Amino acid sequence: MEAADERVTPLMAQYIEIKTANPDCLLFYRMGDFYEMFFEDAELASRALGIALTKRGKHKGADIPMAGVPVERANDYLQRLIAQGFRVAVCEQLEDPAEARKRGSKSVVKRDVIRLVTPGTITEEQLLDSRRNNWLLAVARARPSSAEAASFGLAWADISTGAFHVAEVGGGRLAAEVARLDPGEIVIADALYSDTDLAPFWREQRAVTPLGRDLFDAMTAERRLAGFFGIATADAFGVFSRLELTAAAAIAGYIERTQVGKRPPLAPPQREALGETMAIDAATRVNLELLRALSGTRQGSLITAIDRTVTAAGARLLADRLSSPLADSAAVNARLDAVAWVVADGDLRQALRRTLETAPDIERALARLALGRGGPRDLFALARGLTVAADLARTVAARAPPAEIAAATHDLAAPDPAVAAVIDAALADELPLLKRDGGFVRAGYDADLDGLRRLSEDSRRVIAETQARYAEETAVKSLKVRHNAQLGYVVEVAAQHGDKLLGPPFNATFMHRQTLAGALRFSTVELSELESKIATAAERARAIELAVFEQLVTRVLDQGDAIKAAARALAVLDVTTALATLAATEDWTRPVVDASLAFRISGGRHPVVEQALRRDGGPFVANDCDLSPPTPAGDAGRLWLITGPNMAGKSTFLRQNALIAVLAQIGAFVPAKSAHIGVVDRLFSRVGAADDLARGRSTFMVEMVETAAILNQAGPRALVILDEIGRGTATFDGLSIAWASLEHLHETNRCRTLFATHFHELTALSTRLKRLKNATVRVKEWHGEVIFLHEVAEGMADRSYGIQVAKLAGLPAAVVARAKVVLAELEKSDRGAPIHRLADDLPLFAALRPKAAEPASAAAPDPVAELLAALDPDDMTPKDALEALYRLKAAAAAT
Repeated sequence: MEAADERVTPLMAQYIEIKTANPDCLLFYRMGDFYEMFFEDAELASRALGIALTKRGKHKGADIPMAGVPVERANDYLQRLIAQGFRVAVCEQLEDPAEARKRGSKSVVKRDVIRLVTPGTITEEQLLDSRRNNWLLAVARARPSSAEAASFGLAWADISTGAFHVAEVGGGRLAAEVARLDPGEIVIADALYSDTDLAPFWREQRAVTPLGRDLFDAMTAERRLAGFFGIATADAFGVFSRLELTAAAAIAGYIERTQVGKRPPLAPPQREALGETMAIDAATRVNLELLRALSGTRQGSLITAIDRTVTAAGARLLADRLSSPLADSAAVNARLDAVAWVVADGDLRQALRRTLETAPDIERALARLALGRGGPRDLFALARGLTVAADLARTVAARAPPAEIAAATHDLAAPDPAVAAVIDAALADELPLLKRDGGFVRAGYDADLDGLRRLSEDSRRVIAETQARYAEETAVKSLKVRHNAQLGYVVEVAAQHGDKLLGPPFNATFMHRQTLAGALRFSTVELSELESKIATAAERARAIELAVFEQLVTRVLDQGDAIKAAARALAVLDVTTALATLAATEDWTRPVVDASLAFRISGGRHPVVEQALRRDGGPFVANDCDLSPPTPAGDAGRLWLITGPNMAGKSTFLRQNALIAVLAQIGAFVPAKSAHIGVVDRLFSRVGAADDLARGRSTFMVEMVETAAILNQAGPRALVILDEIGRGTATFDGLSIAWASLEHLHETNRCRTLFATHFHELTALSTRLKRLKNATVRVKEWHGEVIFLHEVAEGMADRSYGIQVAKLAGLPAAVVARAKVVLAELEKSDRGAPIHRLADDLPLFAALRPKAAEPASAAAPDPVAELLAALDPDDMTPKDALEALYRLKAAAAAT
């Protein structure tokens, strides 16, 4: 925007100057009771918010567009703008307009930007999701090279809670870490933003803000970070790499820039080392629906199924734990000990939850107060939260809790109890939202304030009391105290009593001001002072209240570190009791978690699907899974190759085992009769089909990219679940890819794997891959209809029942009938011939080579005879015999 010239009004010149200093933000320019926007900002805001676009004056011969929002509703509009990706500079009036008028009629009220509102730096309760952290993430790169070769420093902070973390990762982990944090905003250097290799990745993120290189200067990073915290050196926080310091300093600098002199109560940065948590890439998070369902909503996700927290801080902590399962068995078992302790005492659990339900969100209240955006209700929330914390500490301390609960109990009692007592004594029962509204200090707390309130709120009574006293002192019962526009408050008496007040001793108190027909008027020093007090009482009362507010805030901030510790302890206790409640009500069991490669689940259930079925009145069929090494000393886990029809529950079975591992490693009980989980360091899931047309990737290309990531990264401690690899291309291409991938997982990755497929030919690999086990999802046919039993058992499926599933889906009867005919013809043909020919050249297909070559003219084998020859009547149960009879009948019908 151009600089102001002589034709621009002083007000518009001021606007243009401030807007020029904030070119990347919409400027909320305070004018009385409105935030106004002009020029292009007004046009953008009008479209984004659906508000009227008007005009104000002219600039260079053209009308100046104008749009505005009321100050009282500014947060509502800010929320909508931030959600659409805008940044907003809030420009406030810094003086009373009356002061500006004293400088001349054309003087402009002093204004300046007091904060920049961006997606990662909001603190207002109305703008935030109370149940998740709002991370601001800074990314620094070691050198301008390819994404895979580079190293990245990450720093992430939530200024609404004070949490602050740093880490260094390789290029291959960048996307996974960003997906784990799901930040509200990412800040990066201009050079990194313009990197051609990473440009597509940055475009995928919600809000990316490129910044000048000064904020990412590695040479000055340590000094700038230390300056932000007001200490001599950042060494006091521990040992950080140069990349971590660079990212942390960028976070600090960006917060200083956006908060304009205000500093949130950030904790010192805590370093997260690689390997502390289970690595889960972005695709796996989407596939497993940890925090959001595939639809993008919270409903249907794992977090919705397990969240029993009763506080906002507890909900945020649970979401963080679910995003970052632990990879240290000792830490996991410490959490499990805490949950088990609460599970064992139902009365304690209920008592703790009743108390926790009354705990406000003191983390975010503290942050708002520190940034000057808090109000009386935030002070009340802190007092109430500290009281709840102290009550919980007393309840728990008497019961010999395990280590994690004992540590939380210590922190609950850390704040000075006098803080809550002082706030309770100072605040009234009914509190306004904003401190400027006044009326929040309790009557009796400050004598001067009480007196001013009496003057301001009950001036008539005060005047009446003064009049009665004067009448009694002078013995003039008709004496009146009146207010005159010119004289102010005066004492008025009838003419016959005037001489009495004009003479001693009353003339020392009553000064004659005016004589009227039949009456005389007098003033007194007391009335003059009373008038002055009444005129300024409301303003002075507000000033005293604001002073009381600031005193209370100072008292709170002095206890900031202890309050943050108590807030974290409340969250820990809430998550622990929530997981215990979940275990008790859902019949979940404590898993065994250790450093082995075990993965043995008995009676496992899908936590989300089971609850959905229960709501619909149906049962969930539990299943076992054992991916442990074949021998206790084995150095690699099993692979299960799972066949069976669609709709039979293969994907549910795959996902439920992955989710059980996640739940176990966040320290939760799991939906199973028993579970033994050797710590999973990396979790990979390739389930379902999706394309990425924006990046030019077909469904099959996305499938191959995700499969490549698994095969290139999975190690022996990983857990891999794969579904339908190779189905997105031609049959034999897909079969070859699936075959080779299965061999690679067995021989090279050596990880615990669930591999579901419709390529029944792969089951032959079990004869030469020693850790591969065939499993199938059982079904039953009844009068031509397929019945899904949802049971996973050892063995292999003989077919996929695709036509039956198509019939269930509602395909026209003619299409289903024709498909049956075509299938019967195909089954008569020698469909295995191409594989037999490949087997001559490719050893990997040797297992499918026929035992003996058949003449080209030989008749097709009789499927009924083959089935009969395969039966062993002496080794069949009645149930097996019945199922065999159904298969024979189906084969006979097909021929």
